[in-house]
Amino acid sequence: MSDWGIKIYHRLPASARTLAATVRGFQLRQWRYGPETEELVSEALERERWPAKRWESWQEERLAVLLHRAATQVPYYRNQWVLRRRNGDRASWQYLENWPILEKEPLRKNPAGFVADDCDARRMFHDHTSGTSGKSMDLWFRRETVRAWYALSEARWRRWYGVSMLDRWGILGGRLVIPVAQKRPPFWVWNSAFKQLYLSSYHLSPDFMPSYLDAISRYKLAYLLGYTSSLYVLAMMALRLKRRDLGLKVVITNAEPVFDYQREAISEAFQCPVRETYGMAETVVAASECEAGRLHLWPEAGWIEVVSNGAPEKYDSVGDLVCTGLLNADMPLIRYRVGDRAAISDPALSCSCGRKLPQLLSLEGRIDEVVYTPDGRRIGRLDPVFKAQLPVREAQIIQERLDLVRVRYTPDPEFNNDAARSIIERLRARMGDVEVTLEPVSEIPRSASGKFRAVICNLPPEQIAELNRAQ
Repeated sequence: MSDWGIKIYHRLPASARTLAATVRGFQLRQWRYGPETEELVSEALERERWPAKRWESWQEERLAVLLHRAATQVPYYRNQWVLRRRNGDRASWQYLENWPILEKEPLRKNPAGFVADDCDARRMFHDHTSGTSGKSMDLWFRRETVRAWYALSEARWRRWYGVSMLDRWGILGGRLVIPVAQKRPPFWVWNSAFKQLYLSSYHLSPDFMPSYLDAISRYKLAYLLGYTSSLYVLAMMALRLKRRDLGLKVVITNAEPVFDYQREAISEAFQCPVRETYGMAETVVAASECEAGRLHLWPEAGWIEVVSNGAPEKYDSVGDLVCTGLLNADMPLIRYRVGDRAAISDPALSCSCGRKLPQLLSLEGRIDEVVYTPDGRRIGRLDPVFKAQLPVREAQIIQERLDLVRVRYTPDPEFNNDAARSIIERLRARMGDVEVTLEPVSEIPRSASGKFRAVICNLPPEQIAELNRAQ
């Protein structure tokens, strides 16, 4: 939704916002689910028992088709190979190792160049994401691809945990479902199309959270999905109030890792297991946690390499995740560096859950620091500020005081006052009445290990401790 669209939506009464959310929900449902969904789910669950050799053959077959299509029908890659041929390079595009690693910047600058010639982007599903680096990217998918992805999600983000798309559920995500200045419930919107209670992650203050807990009980939700940090804050309030009416079937986390203390608190508060998931809008890699506590990768999503210093790493070694998406052949991302670091298991490694899916042994790169609003609320993710297209290459949010936030950004040539004003308005829409200073830089510094930090909180440790105690 555009900035103006959000402003109009926020002026609506609560009942009208619910209607708007439901209308949008039915539109999305038509894209995500169809008569073939149950069959796709069953096939996905059946494939989980395949041995490693069968998975390898399955992936290689799809990879061969994808590479040929990309080299011959996708402008960005076709132009790349034409130039290489002119320069005397006779390497075959049939071998993945002959393709260069794709960074985020070319995709961000020219997303249409990655769409195949025989596709009409106007008839495709359009999505965009900021990722973990504050970079906004546009993505397009055919309906068949969207439904294949959501069938996998239904199988491995729901059915594994005893729930389904037919259950009532809640989500704590990054959308501005209500105005940040709102001080009275509802701090959520009900989407009838998905049986979904979308809870604002920007209103988790001690004064407001009892209303959240009441809503979870009143709507009889079967499960919650959301940012780990937001779920943890809500769980701590539930424990403090000794709420015992919130029993769920499962709590599913996304976008952030789960630490042991968070898992323990969330599980105790909602009287159910906590399951971690991993994925991204680019749909090139995904994973879900089984009952044995292992994160299993989805081989259908992509061919995964772990790369360090330009060379592939062995199993169990940490390196950059470089993924070739196997689902979206219409906007293929080949050897795409996703921005996270990880280690993966030998495909032959067994798991007590019985599934033969490879395992994600460790994952780095998704830890964004929380920031605090002047009235004491904690916000675990601010990357949605950059989800809509902005003329910046990278952005980093730094909290210096409760009422002061600094934004470092590397501007594109077309960056102007309107873009600057949009960043400030979007931050204030989430954090309230804070001072926002913009700091253009040629490059945003990385940590000692080379990692990008999208959000940094520079509040004094004693102040953070006091704020956390107040939660």
